[in-house]
Amino acid sequence: MKSFSQLYRALDATTKTSQKIAAMVDYFQHATPGDASWAVYFLNGNRLSRVLPPRVLRQWSYDRAGIPAWLFEESYQSVGDLAETISLLVPAGEAAIQQTLQQWVQDIQEFRGEDESRRVTLLDQLWQRIPQEDAFVLAKMITGGMRVGVSRRLVVRAISEAFGLSTDQVAHRMMGQWEPTEEFFRMLIDPDQDSDNHVRPYPFCLAQAVEQDPTHLGNPQDYLAEWKWDGIRLQLIRRQGETLLWSRGEERIEDRFPEIVAAATSLPEGTVIDGELLAWRGDQPLGFLELQRRINRKKVGKKLMQDVPVRMLAFDVLESDGVDIRNQPLQSRRMILESLFDHPGADGKELIQLSTLLEFGTWEELGKSRAEADAAHAEGVMIKSRQSAYLTGRVTGAWWKWKTEPSTIDAVLIYAQRGHGRRASLYTDYTFALWEGEQLVPFAKAYSGLTDAEIRKVDRFIRDNTRERFGPVRSVEPELVMELAFEKVQASKRHKSGVAVRFPRILRWRQDKTIQQANHLADLKEMAGLETVDD
Repeated sequence: MKSFSQLYRALDATTKTSQKIAAMVDYFQHATPGDASWAVYFLNGNRLSRVLPPRVLRQWSYDRAGIPAWLFEESYQSVGDLAETISLLVPAGEAAIQQTLQQWVQDIQEFRGEDESRRVTLLDQLWQRIPQEDAFVLAKMITGGMRVGVSRRLVVRAISEAFGLSTDQVAHRMMGQWEPTEEFFRMLIDPDQDSDNHVRPYPFCLAQAVEQDPTHLGNPQDYLAEWKWDGIRLQLIRRQGETLLWSRGEERIEDRFPEIVAAATSLPEGTVIDGELLAWRGDQPLGFLELQRRINRKKVGKKLMQDVPVRMLAFDVLESDGVDIRNQPLQSRRMILESLFDHPGADGKELIQLSTLLEFGTWEELGKSRAEADAAHAEGVMIKSRQSAYLTGRVTGAWWKWKTEPSTIDAVLIYAQRGHGRRASLYTDYTFALWEGEQLVPFAKAYSGLTDAEIRKVDRFIRDNTRERFGPVRSVEPELVMELAFEKVQASKRHKSGVAVRFPRILRWRQDKTIQQANHLADLKEMAGLETVDD
């Protein structure tokens, strides 16, 4: 545990990639397999379930610290992070012992199945045994707030460097569902381990964004292009008589899309296809919110399947006849993919279809197609090098996404909440509203887009102009206007405004505008072609 606490602090103390990797390499080379497996688990963004509700955790904290509730709450508001507040205020280590990370996790897991009073007793016993220097990490575990500032890509690089493995090997072995056990870690670092588990997906290849135009990519004839859809990435695996569907979030979703599983039975054994899953009716895709109705269900009934029909558009093949073909150039993989649909009845399959390539001879012609993306219910176009291998992660020079220009609207800041991690002491999570008559109606939340200097100014405004507090949320005087960018607008019964926007973010702080000059909800609905009622 001491070593993992030191690693956590080292990763939190630097933004340099080389220093983060060096710290992880040193840790993995000296950690036991049991501890290392849990370290991989946490570094990959996984968390333990909270041992007690926040209300009970706070009460336990000020009782154990011997301070009044108001003082703890004021400290919590100042610090902005429950785990850090607990570690600073609650004395630890009355009977401090050194245990491994694996042992501390096992102790926390003993909370499962116990009633609330018993959990409080177990927590008290646990806290008395933790050394003060490890208290912060333990608090992160028990509050369910364990977040470490590294990406999976850096974890893969560190393990690869520590044990002399290729990053592709490590990335593949870490895909899918696994348990943090000694056996898992030994498999992960074994140079002779055959990682071809028949249920395991491949690491996804991701695209870089084209910021201005694609002319810098060179000769357009060296690229293929297709629509950039607004669905979910899906890896369809057909092995050993089974069909598996993996989302990019590494979640198996066969139960949510049984019709895709049924349609895949005609695919040859040893086939892995990458594609986009979309809600689809007739000859066009439905909005993402419709697809989300299926995503959020563990199992779906006939009615929901009828209400939200789906389709998979296949755009790449990663395995053919049981052979990994990711290192073959894209144009070769595309020919293999097309052959899967080039037999009687294949083209007529409604549920799994081959993606359509866009015809273009110049970047200007592709730009004209991109301008028609909205009419095609797409987000833009994908540009892929014909010679590209199917690489792991977001690698420059292989795939590019050229999205349409976002829509924008001027909105009023009405609520704020503290951020996370390094921004836990600042109000950086904002709720915005538009006018409907003489009322400001909330419609979107945004967390990014301001500079550090602007964030500090907004934070000061929020503290000086708070109207009410609702737990961690503050309502503020409606004075600040921000220009928000977003991708799409859809009707939504789940939102008070009646609409939902995709990927809202702050473009700029409109200090030149008053709140009376902010947009109306009717303006937003008009953008989406939704019916509006005059104010």
